[in-house]
Parts: sequence; structure tokens; C-alpha cells
Amino acid sequence: MADPRFFITTPPRTLADLAQIAEAQLADGVDPERLIDDVSALETAGPGHIAFLANRKYVRSFMESKAGACLVEPELADRAPEGMAVLICDRPRRGFARIAAAFHPDRQEEPGIHPSAVIDPSARLGKGCRVEAHVVIGPNVEIGESCQIGANSVIERGVVIGENCVIGANATLSYCLIGKRVQIASGAVIGNTGFGYDLDPSGRTKVPHLGRVIIEDDVEIGANSTIDRGSGPDTVIGQGTVIDNLVMIAHNVRIGRGCILVAQVGIAGSAQLGNYVTIAGQAGVVNHANIGDRVIIAAKSGVLANVPADSIFAGYPAMPIKEWRRLVGQQRMAFKGKGNRDE
Repeated sequence: MADPRFFITTPPRTLADLAQIAEAQLADGVDPERLIDDVSALETAGPGHIAFLANRKYVRSFMESKAGACLVEPELADRAPEGMAVLICDRPRRGFARIAAAFHPDRQEEPGIHPSAVIDPSARLGKGCRVEAHVVIGPNVEIGESCQIGANSVIERGVVIGENCVIGANATLSYCLIGKRVQIASGAVIGNTGFGYDLDPSGRTKVPHLGRVIIEDDVEIGANSTIDRGSGPDTVIGQGTVIDNLVMIAHNVRIGRGCILVAQVGIAGSAQLGNYVTIAGQAGVVNHANIGDRVIIAAKSGVLANVPADSIFAGYPAMPIKEWRRLVGQQRMAFKGKGNRDE
């Protein structure tokens, strides 16, 4: 059960209602009027809960679960324990997410401006915005309707934010244009100057960064992530891209639509990512690299060159994953061949 101090919980729902929400079909014999109280995991669910099975590694947990109902793929439906109501669904995890959101909708905060907020007279805020304590909004800022700005956040001069955006606490936004329905979590820094210097024995000269950050619609940016503005060209984050916590995106980087960047990824300056690229945790991409559409980069990989579209790369330096697996296998065999002898 979700902690009521933090989450809203709606009343129980019928299985027929949940099936409609999840775009699922009730299995034969399931009572459509049976009530379900909440969502839960397979291992912790009780008779009043609905769970889901989306990974075959958890089939045993599914067969032993006490859940009253479960979302499951068609081919696994016959493994359900006695008494469990089965909702057949091609995408059980997605269906479960929709049901969880229905049981626990986001809290709708009241619009208004906290008296401690500092807002420049030239800034323009749309209807229905919520501005929390100690927010600073600079000159000529434009904020669309129904936006939320978290406590202590700073929106610097000239920034434009589209409607229905959520900016978490302690975020700093500068030199950026932000689309609609963008979510920026606490501690994120958008638009800071990039890391660019001309170096020689006499010292260093900072290269001015005269570009911006362009964030398109429906982007999510995680806590404490940083996106530097361009040095001349803009840094661009494409529509629908999801960026996890603690991700670093350098100046002039261009990221396509629908990409996923997992925690602690680093993208160096002027790299380009195509559409629907996935980069797993702690991977890094060298400056000026070009990564094609639908590429997957495995965790902890180091991308030092261009990566063609529709490929999976792993390792350091990153290589096609089949080559990487072969290399790892050879290393293991070589290690086993040494036995326990001291070198």
C-alpha cells in the first residue's frame, strides 16, 4: 500500500475497469465486477491487489503469488495459481503502469505565487502557474500556463518555458528555450557555460559560449543532471527523450527524438545521437562522435568513434556486442588456463 503521507489512493476499482485502463482482456471465467484495492508486486501482493508478470525469470513468483489479479502475456496465462484473476495483455508492464497511475494520480497543487518569490516585473507568467518559496525569476522570462516551479529554483534572464512544465526544487535554468510538458527534476542545471578552452604553455583562454539549450516537447530530465549551452551552435534535446539522474551533456550536443540516457552517462561536446538511441548507465561518448538511429550502448561502454544505426555496442573501446562477448570469452578462457599459479 502506498504511503498516504506522500501518495493519493483512489477507491477500489472493478476488474472490468482495470482491464479497460490497461487495454487488457479478462480471461475466461473472471468476474468483471470483482473489486481490486491497489497495485503491488508479485511477492507482496494479497487478494486485494493486482500485480504483473513481464519477465520470465519471475514465473515461479507468479505461480506462488497471492495476488488477487495479475496482468500477464497470453502464453503464460495458464500458469496462474488457483483463485487469481488473469488479465491478458501484450504489454503487462505498460498496463500495470497505467493502472498504478489510476490508483495513485499525481497530486494537483494549487496555483499561486509564494510571497517569498522574487519575480522581475518584465517576466510573464501564464494562467494557473504555481511558484514556490524563494524562487527567482529574472527579466524577460516567459513561462506558459499551468507550470510548476519548485522552491529555490532560479529561472534566469530570457528563458522561455512552455505550458504544463514542472521544474523541481533547486534547479537552475539559463540560456534555454523549453517546450511543452517538460519535466526537470530537482538540482538540474540547464544552460551553464560549456567546458571549452584554448590551451598553450602561456595559459588558457576561455571560449565564449554564445549558443543556447533547446529542449523540445515531452522531455524528462533527472535530478542533478547538467546540460551545457552551445558554444555557437545550440545544444538540442529532441522530443520525448528521457534523461536519468546525474547525466552530463556537453556543449553543442544534439540528441534526437525518443532517446533514453541512463544514470551517469556522459556525452562530450558536439556528439550527435540519432532517434531512439539508448545509452545504459555510466557509458561515455567521445566528442564529435555520431551515433545512428536506434543504437543501444551497453553500460560502462566507452564510445570512441561513430556507431552505425541499428547496432548494439559494448565495452571499452566500444565495439559490436558480438565481438565484445567473444573477446570477454577469450579473456576468461585465458584466465582459467593460468589456474592458480603465481605469475
